Amino acid sequence: MIIHPIPPIFDENSKILILGSFPSVRSREEGFFYGHPQNRFWKVTAAVFGEDPPRCVEEKKAFLLRNRVALWDVIGSCDIEGSADSSIRNVSANDLSVILDRADIRQIYVNGQTAFKYYCKYSEKAAGRSAICLPSTSPANAAWSVERLVEAWRCIRRGLEVQ
Repeated sequence: MIIHPIPPIFDENSKILILGSFPSVRSREEGFFYGHPQNRFWKVTAAVFGEDPPRCVEEKKAFLLRNRVALWDVIGSCDIEGSADSSIRNVSANDLSVILDRADIRQIYVNGQTAFKYYCKYSEKAAGRSAICLPSTSPANAAWSVERLVEAWRCIRRGLEVQ
């Protein structure tokens, strides 16, 4: 059983919540989300907000908070082989109320089908709202170019305006 080692990133100004499934081996080693250089999360979200991709953990945190984005994962602990989402077993979900009770989250997005599946199964009822599933920024989702991902992910900006 691996326990999620990265705390959520958010503050009281966060308006949208983006959830992944569970951190990769590389992210767990680095102690921060989307740490693998082949994952396109930072490149895609930076393009959506018209910024250069943040490079270090402090820049990534500042980028998220500046753009009113909360970031965490659906899964709080699980059995997993390496970084393969397909190997995830014995799931325990993170308690999203940690964020939802402290920030005015207007929309929840999930990064890919695995996060969406686990959100629907473990978190949707407690959160009291559905999530919008975005195409995964993982390199395993090779069918989606960075350009296509940016187009699909542009909706997160609209999530900032939802009342």
